[in-house]
Amino acid sequence: MQESSEFQELKRAFRRWTFPMTVAFLAWYLLYVVLSGWARGFMGIKLLGEINVGLVLGLLQFVSTFLIAWTYARHAERKLDPIADKLRHEVEEKTQ
Repeated sequence: MQESSEFQELKRAFRRWTFPMTVAFLAWYLLYVVLSGWARGFMGIKLLGEINVGLVLGLLQFVSTFLIAWTYARHAERKLDPIADKLRHEVEEKTQ
């Protein structure tokens, strides 16, 4: 099974999405941490009332997390699940 071209394609499709998205999110998170530690003046700029850049960027961390989860679910449904379903059916047929 692991040697099959379908399984290899499933792994490639998974990695093509997860690797760049993981790198992008970690870079975004690291930027937030670096700005929080070394650009306090910038992070403290007030945008609206008591809402500052740091608060907005912190909240955007949550937004980006949920957005990534949503886009992964869509990616899995469209690209990964059909391949995985086909592989599952092949394995079930062989084991019966």
